[in-house]
Amino acid sequence: MSRKTATTMERPEIALTEHAGLAKSLAKITVQALWTSGFAIAGFVLWHAVSATRIVDTVSTLPKSLSSVFDIGVLVFREGLECVLVLAAITAGLKRDSSPCHKSIGVGVAAGFIVTLATWFLAARVLDDLSQRISALALQAATGLVAVVVLLIVMNWFFHKLYWTGWISLHSECKRKLLDDVKGRGRSRLGLLWGMGTLGFTSFYREGFEVVLFLQSYRLRLGGAVVLWGACVGIFLSAIVAVLTFVAHRKLPYRRMLVLTGVLLGIVLIVMVGEQGQEMQFAHWIPTTALTALVTIIPPWMSLWFSIFPTVETLLAQAIAAGLVLGSYVVATRIKSQLPRSGSGRSIEQRSKQPQR
Repeated sequence: MSRKTATTMERPEIALTEHAGLAKSLAKITVQALWTSGFAIAGFVLWHAVSATRIVDTVSTLPKSLSSVFDIGVLVFREGLECVLVLAAITAGLKRDSSPCHKSIGVGVAAGFIVTLATWFLAARVLDDLSQRISALALQAATGLVAVVVLLIVMNWFFHKLYWTGWISLHSECKRKLLDDVKGRGRSRLGLLWGMGTLGFTSFYREGFEVVLFLQSYRLRLGGAVVLWGACVGIFLSAIVAVLTFVAHRKLPYRRMLVLTGVLLGIVLIVMVGEQGQEMQFAHWIPTTALTALVTIIPPWMSLWFSIFPTVETLLAQAIAAGLVLGSYVVATRIKSQLPRSGSGRSIEQRSKQPQR
């Protein structure tokens, strides 16, 4: 028996320290791999965009599909990240040995996933039936308009406290009331488990419902295969964050990740607004005023990847969307700086990671 093995057997805390260090190193490597993959994908997208100006044959369905896969992946990953944070806030403070509560939350998440799939197929069936009665262009324009409006509301900073911070606080408060009712009022444990399952269900299904709402316009325009690939990318990245959070128990830079995905989501918003404007022009909902001076200035890859078209209506719509998001951020920041600082305000990391007993 080696000296190192004997020392480890004599002092178990050394083994625990080594395992903790190994888990920490594994988490760092995983996060670095995530960032490396993101930069690699971004570099590939940029290279393909530039090369699309030189190779005429590639300016077709493949680059557009790759761009849409990237957009869908960002959307799904953002919603998945929000779901992980809400679930982290629910499980924070629970005892590590309270497996029934964790299992109930997991069952609720699984039920939310199943209901999300059912909602997807139901929405697809309804829209397919509507496509038999009305114009396909009009249906695509309508679904795209709904997705853009919802995305604008989500990214509007005035709705941030109600839509995001309040949602986490609501689930944390519900969890606290459930635990207090069991301890103080002597309510049944079955009610506690049912309540925890409900919290897990609502945490997942709200994000899943938004994904269903967002992606219907993509499905109508590009088909189910592109949506599936993009959703897989987002689900894969979300699963990595979930494993690091709930299995490895690592504290990730959630706020930075939200900011990064928010910036990417802003780019997706500009792309969606440009696409939606063009769809509305095709459906003859709005006029088409071409800017002939910009036809030679805007390269084909910008229209392909970022939906920047040389028309007054699409460019004006994209400028208004960017102005609404940036303007609401500036005004909300100024209002926040003028308000007195509350002692009860806590960061996202503090809400989602409380000491477990």
